[in-house]
Amino acid sequence: MRASDAERERVAETLREAVAEGRLEMEEFEQRLEATYKARTHGELEPIVRDLPAPGTTPAPAGTAPARAATGSTARWADRIGKPATSSGAFAFWGGFRRRGNWTVGRKFTAFAFWGGGEIDLREADFEDREVVIRCFAVMGGMHVTLPPDLHADVRGIGIMGGFGESSKDEGVVSPDSPRVRITGFALMGGVGVERKRSKAEKQRLKEAERTRAREVDGERERGRLEKGKGKGEADV
Repeated sequence: MRASDAERERVAETLREAVAEGRLEMEEFEQRLEATYKARTHGELEPIVRDLPAPGTTPAPAGTAPARAATGSTARWADRIGKPATSSGAFAFWGGFRRRGNWTVGRKFTAFAFWGGGEIDLREADFEDREVVIRCFAVMGGMHVTLPPDLHADVRGIGIMGGFGESSKDEGVVSPDSPRVRITGFALMGGVGVERKRSKAEKQRLKEAERTRAREVDGERERGRLEKGKGKGEADV
């Protein structure tokens, strides 16, 4: 059966997670990724990730029920695009608004704050379309937009006696299968800040992957020490 673009992207995401967790060397990752985008059928895709667990998981023991599908920042980008929008705008006047957690961004989202403030957090969000435009207008007020490090974003706002810009706490590699988000608008005597930052769930997942890798390294060292001791004992005999 012919493979779709979405299926190729899911395999590519599995490979990216595997190299981040230390399951693949960079050279092997590049070879498999190239084979993924060249694959035309399911039969060509399946062997590429046959020996790898799903992203963010560890192999389950035999007889264990499959886990529920991941959501938010732990889900693959292909699973977070194409859902019905739950919000296409926000407004604050002498107050504030907040869009965060598991919500779906409309393909055109407009936010306005006058003598107020707002928060737009895309780290756990889904997206109505692969191309999304977020328009932010702050007049004597402020907005804060938080992005995951691997999201493709283009920030092109204007600050008039104020500021409109992007800063990063967590640098990351932009994922080619992430949606493309264009952030535009203006800030008049106010500010719109855009920041890249990992969610708590993502940080925890990375910590767990690092702990797993450290345990594997310690286990290999211990086995090597035991084998070395065993060989020395046999030589003494």
